[in-house]
Amino acid sequence: MEKTSLFTASWIQGKSQKDFNKNLNYYSEKIKISANKGSKLIVLPELFLWDYFPITEDKKNFDLAIEINSEAVKYFQLLAKDFKIVIILPIFEKRGEGVYHNSCLIIENNGDIVGHYRKMHIPDDPGFYEKYYFTPGDKGFMVTKTSVGNIGVLICWDQWFPEAARITALKGADILIYPTAIGWDDDESYQGKSKQALNEEQVEAWTTIMRSHAIANGIHVLAVNRVGCEGHLNFWGHSFLVDPYGGVAHMDKTDEIVTFVDIDFSKTKECRRTWPFLRDRRIDNYQSILKSWDVN
Repeated sequence: MEKTSLFTASWIQGKSQKDFNKNLNYYSEKIKISANKGSKLIVLPELFLWDYFPITEDKKNFDLAIEINSEAVKYFQLLAKDFKIVIILPIFEKRGEGVYHNSCLIIENNGDIVGHYRKMHIPDDPGFYEKYYFTPGDKGFMVTKTSVGNIGVLICWDQWFPEAARITALKGADILIYPTAIGWDDDESYQGKSKQALNEEQVEAWTTIMRSHAIANGIHVLAVNRVGCEGHLNFWGHSFLVDPYGGVAHMDKTDEIVTFVDIDFSKTKECRRTWPFLRDRRIDNYQSILKSWDVN
């Protein structure tokens, strides 16, 4: 499949409408707006069709999961085909009774599902009880060829692990995309800091780690987050695109917004010639990275 090196992409930084069907309508209307304005790639936040249910452990929430062949997925496949767009579609996947995944589908502009990633790193923190719901991914880190380029999808907690970004980049990704649901926890201890200082520190850490992925791998990175208050979590938005030099092309704050960006993959070739980090890797001395801990 021939790809283009320069195209327009968009992300939808949205707020839950507190209902599955309302969320579906809310985001689909924004997808149509994006497509009509020339976007060829549209990225949605993690678990965008639901309230962020892992805020609690409740077995009734397993009933929220959908299968790959569900009517909701087919609806977005039809949108992709009708508007000739590539959609990055995060879902709560029911694989079978008792087995569920935090997943992401890549839908090509002809409506076909061409990629299927299952979140590899699963958090378990107050307000983010994902280990209760999600089986860790079994498909590994993967790259999907699409009409807009080779896409590597990683999901939220995956973004803190440089190994995930490096492996996906080495598999030929043109861009790393991180659908995300991350926010401030009103129940968190501020440890002597002001609430504003702690909030700013957390967002800075979040953006810094993904800028580092872009720089270390000479690759574009796009992260899209949700916004709004759900229970004691305040999702902080700040969706953004980073180029291979670490430059932030656009960053949203905490508003509901559809953002359009031009992506030029030719920057990767230029950057990797200027900063040849991949050339100078010493894989003959990296054995210890395969150990969970290596303290003498």
